[in-house]
Amino acid sequence: MTRVLSFGLLALMVSAVAYGADQTWTGEISSSNCGATHMAGMTAHDCTQQCAASGSPYVLVSKGKVYKLAKQDDKQLRAHAGETVTLTGDLKGDTIIASKIEAITHVRSASKEQR
Repeated sequence: MTRVLSFGLLALMVSAVAYGADQTWTGEISSSNCGATHMAGMTAHDCTQQCAASGSPYVLVSKGKVYKLAKQDDKQLRAHAGETVTLTGDLKGDTIIASKIEAITHVRSASKEQR
């Protein structure tokens, strides 16, 4: 009986820790107006900035899903508009409360550098 209670308590503690843990997403910082598609003839950055300046909130588009972003005044959102990023934070419903936003940098292959 003690083993069963100990195992149950351990499972409860692990699930509580996992519930409160930050999650990580990879996707594009966009605006709710743009979503995954931007205006023709504009870069993703310029389109997202223009929509945000018109009042459209920033969002994260990841794996076909659009997540709302809390902290709309975060300077990192503007800096990374239209870029693919790794975003770490807490998901509450369909809104991410970001704790860290990092741009994904692409490493050039050695064969391209030699050309």
